[in-house]
Amino acid sequence: MRVKYKLILFFLLLTGLRPAFSQQKTRLNTGWEFVRQDLGGVWEAVRPVVAGNPESVPLWDKVTLPHCFNARDAVDPDVNYYQGPGWYRTQVAVQNPYPDGRTLLHFEGAGQKTDVYIYTTKVGSHVGGYDEWTVDITQAVADFQKTEVYQKQFKGQVPISIRCDNSRDLELIPSDLSDFNVYGGLYRYLNLEYQPAVALSRLVAKAEVDKAGKAGTLTLKAVLPETVAAGSAPFSVRLLDPRGKQVAQYKGTLAVKAGEQDLHQFAVKSPRLWSPDAPQLYTVQVTVGTGAQAYQQSEKVGFRHIEFVEKGPFMLNGKRLLLRGTHRHEDHAGVAAAMTEPMIRQEMVMMKQMGVNFIRLGHYQQSRIVLNLCDSLGITVWEEIPWCRGGLGGPVYQAQAKRMLTNMIEQHYNHPAIIIWGLGNENDWPGDFPEFDKQKIRAFMTELNDLSHRLDASRYTAIRRCDFCKDIVDVYSPSIWAGWYRGIYTEYKEVSRKEFEGVKRFLHVEWGGDSHAGRHSENPDNALAKITAGKGADERAGDASLFGGSARVSKDGDWSETYLCNLVDWHLKEQEIMPWLSGAAYWPFKDFSTPVRPDNPIPYMNQKGVVERDFTKKEAYYVFQSYWTTQPMAHIYGHSWPVRWGDEGELKMVKVYSNCEQAELFVNGKSYGVKKRNSQDFPAAGLHWNVPFVAGQNQVRVVARQGKQTVQDEISFRYQTQKWGKPTKLTLEKVAEANGLTTVEAKLFDAQGVQCLDAASWVEFSLAGAGRLLDDLGTSSGSRKVQAYNGRALIRLEGKPGQTVVAVQSAGLEPVLLTL
Repeated sequence: MRVKYKLILFFLLLTGLRPAFSQQKTRLNTGWEFVRQDLGGVWEAVRPVVAGNPESVPLWDKVTLPHCFNARDAVDPDVNYYQGPGWYRTQVAVQNPYPDGRTLLHFEGAGQKTDVYIYTTKVGSHVGGYDEWTVDITQAVADFQKTEVYQKQFKGQVPISIRCDNSRDLELIPSDLSDFNVYGGLYRYLNLEYQPAVALSRLVAKAEVDKAGKAGTLTLKAVLPETVAAGSAPFSVRLLDPRGKQVAQYKGTLAVKAGEQDLHQFAVKSPRLWSPDAPQLYTVQVTVGTGAQAYQQSEKVGFRHIEFVEKGPFMLNGKRLLLRGTHRHEDHAGVAAAMTEPMIRQEMVMMKQMGVNFIRLGHYQQSRIVLNLCDSLGITVWEEIPWCRGGLGGPVYQAQAKRMLTNMIEQHYNHPAIIIWGLGNENDWPGDFPEFDKQKIRAFMTELNDLSHRLDASRYTAIRRCDFCKDIVDVYSPSIWAGWYRGIYTEYKEVSRKEFEGVKRFLHVEWGGDSHAGRHSENPDNALAKITAGKGADERAGDASLFGGSARVSKDGDWSETYLCNLVDWHLKEQEIMPWLSGAAYWPFKDFSTPVRPDNPIPYMNQKGVVERDFTKKEAYYVFQSYWTTQPMAHIYGHSWPVRWGDEGELKMVKVYSNCEQAELFVNGKSYGVKKRNSQDFPAAGLHWNVPFVAGQNQVRVVARQGKQTVQDEISFRYQTQKWGKPTKLTLEKVAEANGLTTVEAKLFDAQGVQCLDAASWVEFSLAGAGRLLDDLGTSSGSRKVQAYNGRALIRLEGKPGQTVVAVQSAGLEPVLLTL
């Protein structure tokens, strides 16, 4: 199985995703200009310009797509992120090779309201930042190519201008109360597509198999556009098995008319089944027409049988599958929502390597690239629409929600990875409207549930955290944050069981806690002593705030990676012995930006990820690996913990996260014995040792064994026995230089010159002269304003010796300057 898994990853990295949407499609990535403001009208984007004349302003920036308005300001500690209009423009050569064919602009997603122009003609608009849509520019291009300005001003190119707008709008989903940024821009790929006269708008492929996996059927339908001319056309369909071998073929005649048409139904005996361990994908190839005018489309499908047992677990292909999941936001350091295909692939492969077999895509329809990877990697999916917080708007609001649900289901219907359509998130959260009527919300939720089942009867519906609607959907997830927003983490199983008994089908999505990358603790569970146990672990209004209210770890804890690892460790240990559990999904995989958390240790960042916003792994990543993967691994806790502390001769805990049968620990060359892994022996599944360190440098090594295989890990750190007082002094020094970047480190010391290893003071970096800080990245080492982690903070920069001065300051302390 490990060999098969490696081959899947290798194939993905080499070949990427599924075949192209159609045979004549080009990504428009380069040659764009952008201005982050409104124009007086489209004429300002296309009028003739002479350098130095008034028409040359506003100034446009050169950009590549995907591109997001908020690539940097989403995590700028000093400003609200920009919400408003922005314009893009480019020029392209349009040469459709098909007589009577159509020329389309295919948007994979743009935020949040979009208008599209060919020269000065408006050719299309769209509302909604996350679904795909197309604009037919055939006639507008033909008309423009007849004009004098086409040849004289634009030299045979067609000018495309696009206005995107993410202004705040209460009648638009998602709500601006949401715990994520409502981004603006062309932050997914934009494609120029040529289609012949007869082409499909959509190919519907429904792959089904009985519970025994013996009898499979594949039902194919074609959807044709409104613009198609009535008639008939020959078509053929080929079905290839996962090895590329043709297993079925059909030829027929298609009645060419707008709307949905039946193509064919194949019977597939004992199909190769799709699963997380073996994501077997068949290929459907459809050809309409003949010769050079033929339209071709290829889709991947998978045969699998899904069942959420009432009052029980999740079943895949007749066997229980514990859903081991996480969540994904479309967000990354330096680009915000504008993640490229290689970035997305890297993120999804990292999830799979962590052991994930389930993902909830929060809280909106995500890129087709993500869904293709889930199919290929074997990751089951809950995908949802962005009806998130704020209440319920009026007719325009509700029509948008229905339209986005319809688009999501129709556009992603063929993906075998998808098992759940999500209808909403935290819809019990008021705030956007004077009225908050639970009965009206229930009625609208019922409409969405019915619509989902009409569009797709084969999948389940679900929502998270809206108790007064939990009986409407097929699957419900309450809010359980044991050990973070409420209660202590040892209550997790008890609270989950209670919630499980109150619904038809239970799935726990969103659990975990924040951690400030690089911050570690010798006493991580201290805050639990302040928490009242037995009061339940579900989140309530105000619990996410860092101010006021009852004691809770989210407000009163240390936000250390150490505490988060303990919380994760406990949850995973318990999930191993909950036979009724369908599954759970940790929130989220990666830190992401949010406008509603300005006071977090990295301002405007939700820091609950197990990797940072730039893919840097936190320690908790390896806790998951130790429970969820089979490839032998071992990881000593503390790779980013350069200085530990305690008394001389004090026994200190060393934890090793490993999936191996046994492990032996060595400290400074001395063996401290072999321990056997036991998932129920908390912490670290029994692989923990209490050992003495020596003052100064220490070396710790582990050798873990699984059968005949051996894996090792090693760390070194300084052990400090000196006690410290409050910080009175800052220092700043250069600690590394690589790839043209310099890393500087600020440290906090007390009056005696002892490093304050628990200091969490705010520090702020700045730069003068040549160069720039690599800030506004939303990472612990990529923010100019950040809380210290164990009395230190890092930042990288571009600079020139003798021409760059870096400064650091912290309230109440003397600022420090460093000349490179």
